[in-house]
Amino acid sequence: MTDLKLFRLDTEGQDVELRGSTVTLEVELQRRVEAGMEAMLGIRFLASEYPTGPWHRGRIDSLGLDENGTPALIEYKKGADSGVLSQAVSYLSWLDSARHEFEALVKEKLGSEAAESIDWRNPRMVCIAAGFSHHDRVAVHRLRERVDLVRYRVFEGGLLSLLLIESTPGSTRQVSDRRQSREREVTAGAAGGGGKTSAQATAAAGAVPGCLQDLYAELDEALTAWGEVEVASLRHYIAYRRSSVIFRPKHEAILVYLRLDPDTVKLEEGFTRDMRGIGHLGTGDLEARVVSAADLEKAAPLIRRAFEAA
Repeated sequence: MTDLKLFRLDTEGQDVELRGSTVTLEVELQRRVEAGMEAMLGIRFLASEYPTGPWHRGRIDSLGLDENGTPALIEYKKGADSGVLSQAVSYLSWLDSARHEFEALVKEKLGSEAAESIDWRNPRMVCIAAGFSHHDRVAVHRLRERVDLVRYRVFEGGLLSLLLIESTPGSTRQVSDRRQSREREVTAGAAGGGGKTSAQATAAAGAVPGCLQDLYAELDEALTAWGEVEVASLRHYIAYRRSSVIFRPKHEAILVYLRLDPDTVKLEEGFTRDMRGIGHLGTGDLEARVVSAADLEKAAPLIRRAFEAA
């Protein structure tokens, strides 16, 4: 089985397959994804049909900023399009030349803090289409750009499915000295050490207050226990998939922000807090305050839920 299948119980209790199809008009798919982009893709919507100017001669279907502060460009295709990869490379080339323009857009839509925290090292291109050829799926691994190939289907009853079928990490780009001073890449084995964990690499880079390094090392294990997770040390916080971490050394506390609906969690005073409508650094609507191993044990199930909700 190579494609997503959906089934519904009929009146006799038997599973009947729902037949998937494509949208009638490409714009239907675009508008629907743009309206739910953060929930569907983990990307905050910025703009639609954005012009790339006379040299690149195009309009990018959607612009966004993902949960780790990475620029994201999204293209939609009603069916399958063999030219999707060349279009992706062209638009990412435009982005390289339009950083100030993109920063201004982020500042306008999401605020100065988001604009200052943009991570330019590895912008993303997300291609959403009804299908991709075998050659597309092979060729994407030869690109230096970071590209996600996502297949969609629509089903009766208003159902929409999105399935990631190919993804490449891309090559980290050089950033300016100003940005290098405020953004350090955090990867296993960084800071010259033979297989360090991301927590150890971050601590070695001086991003973690000394009083919190042991607690953060245990937290990092919990945040990376459920699969491959990209970790990035930004100016004000450390970004993980579906979560972010902020240090409060004066209170010897670590604040973990999780992409979970606070209404689905029994809030505990002094430990968890609903952050909807409250300005804060990082991403996520649920705050968990970790000051001890006991707090970390309580936070672990919430961390797992946030990861599995991706």
